[in-house]
Amino acid sequence: MSEEQTKHELDVVEIQKILPHRYPMLLVDRVVDFVPGEKVVAKKNVSVNEAFFQGHFPGNPVMPGVLIVEAMAQAGAIALLTKPEFQGKTAYFGGMNKVKFRQMVRPGDTLRLEVTLDKIRGNAGLGHGTAYVDDKRVCSGDLTFMIG
Repeated sequence: MSEEQTKHELDVVEIQKILPHRYPMLLVDRVVDFVPGEKVVAKKNVSVNEAFFQGHFPGNPVMPGVLIVEAMAQAGAIALLTKPEFQGKTAYFGGMNKVKFRQMVRPGDTLRLEVTLDKIRGNAGLGHGTAYVDDKRVCSGDLTFMIG
């Protein structure tokens, strides 16, 4: 495949055709590049209006780490669910391993989510995700996916 054939972008309306998530759980705003079954680069705009900031933490808003990992998993699910054999199915988060948090994510930040799918066997997949704010790595880890 040429570079032109492998580069894709998706807006939030197109993302909602792939993922079943909706507010407040849809954590991917845009896909800037992806190759079905291989990789995805997506963005999440972190707004002070996110419901979780009401309690995490008042006066010191920090995006919960578990939601950063969920955003990476949702991005990875887009790469998985755009493979022809998985279109129209649901990807479930099967597990995470070696997750590390390196920096806080705050309102006004834009998360860049990069996920590569390393292995897909049957209805399961393994991948690696990294989340960045600007060019600083804020989170990374291995992700397991199950197709339902």
